[in-house]
Amino acid sequence: MTETDAVLRQAYAAFNRRDVDSALDLMTEDVRWPKASEGGSVVGKDEIRAYWTRQWQEFDPCVEPLAITEQEDGSFRVCVHQVVKSLQGDLLSESQVVHIFAMRDGQIASMELGERDGVSSGPSTAFVHSS
Repeated sequence: MTETDAVLRQAYAAFNRRDVDSALDLMTEDVRWPKASEGGSVVGKDEIRAYWTRQWQEFDPCVEPLAITEQEDGSFRVCVHQVVKSLQGDLLSESQVVHIFAMRDGQIASMELGERDGVSSGPSTAFVHSS
């Protein structure tokens, strides 16, 4: 396992534990992160903290990396098993998704939601729910 693999796996584990501080410690100060449940993106650790806090008040997501591969451009493609449940425990979505990471000085500099033919900037259908 490479150093980058270890950092990415630690970030996923911290996210799943809801350990925001440990996850953010693995990121650059100016990290860019997608708002999968809302669309768009946020920049910086404070904005990620606020976004995750909102997300976790509405959904219970769990993401487990299945495969991490370095791309020709130096980014890292992570195939992820994603399970999204309601706060009551009802399954909303279970799927494999792709996350694309850029690293800088051993830390996560950005993450994008990947698709087969590019990158998505809109909200993920995994977080769509009816009231």
